[in-house]
Amino acid sequence: MKKELKIYLASPRGFCAGVERAIEIVNKSLEKYGSPVYVRHEIVHNKSVVNDLKKKGAIFVEELDEIQDRSRPVIFSAHGVPKSVPEQAKNYNLKFIDATCPLVSKVHRESEQNYKRGMDIILIGHKNHPEVIGTMGQLPTGAITLIETIDDVKKLNTSNFSKPISYITQTTLSVDDTKEIIEALKEKFPDIKAPIKEDICYATTNRQMAIKNIAKKCEMLFVIGSSNSSNSQRLVEVAKQAGCQKSYLIDEHTELPMNEISQCKNIGISSGASAPEAIVTKIIEKIKKELVISLEEISIAKENIEFKIPRELN
Repeated sequence: MKKELKIYLASPRGFCAGVERAIEIVNKSLEKYGSPVYVRHEIVHNKSVVNDLKKKGAIFVEELDEIQDRSRPVIFSAHGVPKSVPEQAKNYNLKFIDATCPLVSKVHRESEQNYKRGMDIILIGHKNHPEVIGTMGQLPTGAITLIETIDDVKKLNTSNFSKPISYITQTTLSVDDTKEIIEALKEKFPDIKAPIKEDICYATTNRQMAIKNIAKKCEMLFVIGSSNSSNSQRLVEVAKQAGCQKSYLIDEHTELPMNEISQCKNIGISSGASAPEAIVTKIIEKIKKELVISLEEISIAKENIEFKIPRELN
């Protein structure tokens, strides 16, 4: 007789509006221009999504000089790009379509406005993440100071900041960790200017709150997402902090540790903002083959945000 297992499904999970828009931009570009179309950097950080688009005729490159046929269009990823990239595209006479998430573009505009106001800018984010590279690349080198931790705040030398100070953040950070870093910044620089509306995106916040809601009920918890996905990595951290130490990031249903799962009475499942729901379905189907499952979806918010795609693709 099969063992019973309760599965808590966190909701919201999976694709956010920025990811849906970016994938739609690639699909519509393939429809309009035929294949191949080039994409600079992974359109979103998910292996399954990237492989699916490759099959349809998208060619992924890291830099524009890798593009062999410059008569073909190139799409910039959802993470955003430094200003030098569109400039280079113009120099190469490349047709380019920008799939930068509108919430990332908001952070770009904010940094430019603060710079024009004569402010020093501190960016809270992860070094070398494409979103951070894109944001820092909106302004001249040295205009933005990057910090990652509270320790970095402690190391900041106040005498290096002669102008009024503002801060911005990467959109996919841990809400709780970032809150602590912001508090440390405010303590060090009492007059620091905050963003008008916080930079961590609604989808990141919702998915982290949903994970917190189920983590304490679960013996094991799985976040579906790729290892280079910042928001997916943060979900695992949040789940552990919220009480489920056995929380893991998995990319595909083939990575499921069924032996361990079969020892549990209950587990939790969520997925990062760039992970397709089809993988969640496959994971549940795989567990179903070996165990009698009951599903409970626990929702903390309804998401109905949509971002328009560029007019030229409609």
